[in-house]
Amino acid sequence: MTNFRTVASGIAVAAALMLQSCYTTPTYVPAPAPPSIPERFEASWQAARGAASDVGVRVTYEDRPSGTLRGERGSSSVSITVVTQADGSIHVGFTSQDANLQEQLTRAYQRRMGR
Repeated sequence: MTNFRTVASGIAVAAALMLQSCYTTPTYVPAPAPPSIPERFEASWQAARGAASDVGVRVTYEDRPSGTLRGERGSSSVSITVVTQADGSIHVGFTSQDANLQEQLTRAYQRRMGR
């Protein structure tokens, strides 16, 4: 009986030591920094321009400092604004007399932004 206890104790100690040696502390992985405001503006601007192209709008006026794009598709004129809000968020707006075109622009923009 003593021999069995000695062997069982030895196995338990060996198992505990083996389990301890398997554990490693997780490595620290820093979280990526969020994109800066200029980077987010750039992404929104490019997505808005691309959305216009996707739905066949020909851009006739472009003013990045004011965040304004204007264009036309057929007889419909389009105005696109990209504005940085006070809280740092980016607001993109589409205006057109053609509600269907406005909806197409919104969907194309959302698709390009991965939403």
